[in-house]
Amino acid sequence: MIDFKEYINKRREAVDQYLREYFSKKFQPEILYNSITYSLFAGGKRLRPLLAIASYEACGGEYSHILPQASAIELIHTYSLIHDDLPAMDDDDLRRGKPTNHKVFGEAIAILAGDALLTEAFVMFLKSEYFSADALVKACRVLADAAGARGMVGGQAEDILSEGKEPDPDTLFFIHTHKTGALISASVRISPILSNAPQSIYDSLTIYGEKIGLAFQIVDDILDVTGDEEKLGKKTGADKKKKKMTYPALYGIERSRAAANELIKEALAAINMLDERAEPLRAIAEYIIKRVE
Repeated sequence: MIDFKEYINKRREAVDQYLREYFSKKFQPEILYNSITYSLFAGGKRLRPLLAIASYEACGGEYSHILPQASAIELIHTYSLIHDDLPAMDDDDLRRGKPTNHKVFGEAIAILAGDALLTEAFVMFLKSEYFSADALVKACRVLADAAGARGMVGGQAEDILSEGKEPDPDTLFFIHTHKTGALISASVRISPILSNAPQSIYDSLTIYGEKIGLAFQIVDDILDVTGDEEKLGKKTGADKKKKKMTYPALYGIERSRAAANELIKEALAAINMLDERAEPLRAIAEYIIKRVE
């Protein structure tokens, strides 16, 4: 059995070190650099890079080899948070216990910081001495699809368009599997591509990623109702205030919790055929559901 806390801390530290080295040299204009690094190093969980690393290790790879690709996913995630918080989107003033980016640097710089992070992510992703050009292109396509109109951005658009509407299961499922689930799933799926793993492992990890991606957002929905603002680092009750389409709004807290639990069970079953190198993936899945137990 692995020491999960030690594993997470070591891998998270490796991602943070890579990102700090990558952004160690300031560029002009300095306010843009400061805006980017303010949000990037605001203390995130690094869940998506950790999933990419854990999946790569489950496929037999050395985690240091995938640090650029795993870290690139964090750039995309951070860009999405900066833009999510903007007045035209969710209009939040607190993120990870700190004022949101636009509250510190202004809306224009916050938008441009997000634009820069998204663009830089693909520059970072393609840096490698370990993977073939073909594997990098295939994995990059998976990530781009997950981040764009067919993935995260499409889900964000539907999320905004659905505010104030009567919750409906199909729309809710679309929002959650795209807005949040797509990037989480892609974080897992790039690893078997880069490691040239068999199709059976790719398929198993795909199911795992899809299940935990949806479970993660359901858990977030629940925590917006029941969570502690200080622990979460953001205000709770925002979904209800904005009349968002969420699992608790449609199914209630208990059914939502049961749905998240079932998804985690299905995720674990999907990787049952993987050996002990997949233990971190199992621990991450269990961590997600423990947030609302």
